[in-house]
Amino acid sequence: MQVTFHGVRGSTPCHGDDISRYGGNTSCVSVRVPGEGPLFFDLGTGARYFGRLQPHDGSFRGTCLLSHLHWDHTQGLPFFTPLLNEGSELDIYAPAQDDGRSVEEVIRATIRPPLFPVDIDQLPGTIRFHDTADRDFHIGEVVVKSRLVPHIGPTLGYRIEWGGFSIAYLSDHQQPCDGSFSLSDGAREIAEGADLLIHDSQYTPHEFKAKSTWGHCTIDFAMWVAHQCEVRTLTLFHHDPTRTDDALDELHRCAVGFGERRGLTVLAAYEGLAVDVG
Repeated sequence: MQVTFHGVRGSTPCHGDDISRYGGNTSCVSVRVPGEGPLFFDLGTGARYFGRLQPHDGSFRGTCLLSHLHWDHTQGLPFFTPLLNEGSELDIYAPAQDDGRSVEEVIRATIRPPLFPVDIDQLPGTIRFHDTADRDFHIGEVVVKSRLVPHIGPTLGYRIEWGGFSIAYLSDHQQPCDGSFSLSDGAREIAEGADLLIHDSQYTPHEFKAKSTWGHCTIDFAMWVAHQCEVRTLTLFHHDPTRTDDALDELHRCAVGFGERRGLTVLAAYEGLAVDVG
């Protein structure tokens, strides 16, 4: 399986010379699985760039595993260029909502005038929505595990397995608000023994003190999760929009040193990063 990062930021897209190496688009990560259709995590603004690499002749058949419905994870949906072609099809799996609304109802209420120029039904392609929660299912020959994890609002972590290898995706993960380290059962099921863990790493410990209820975690927490769950490779993800390239370089350098002492490979996600799993 080949994992490619198309958007790596959290909260809001950003732009500037000081973030050009890591990139400023929000969450979107694709996974190429031999013999299977396009599969990707989240529909942030990075989805536009992933979509540009896909067929534009109406033959696209793909699946998105959507972690949750916050703007930075859904803003790329109407700009996903394969959907501008009649005949294309996209299946979206996302968490069921606590207020009883389906994922489809929420998306239809937001991608429409006056919040967006056109209604989602005006996109020529076909979109199918699937509400999910704690569930195991298949997409072709790929085994998918979805589990509810701590964040703000219903949020899923995903684990995909194929050919004896596994990829875990925990893009938005609330660390205990008191700054301690503990792991929910769902998050542990997603991460346990993964060959590659893509994990929220938005804050430093100093930043977390002021933002402890904002739904995210520190790099230290991400490292602890990877170590506790005996992950082979950790990719730091969902970078804060204020984090410069130079600051990310320094944080990554420190994390690599920590990982080396524990047999853990640590990467920092940037747009265009490709990682082979298996």
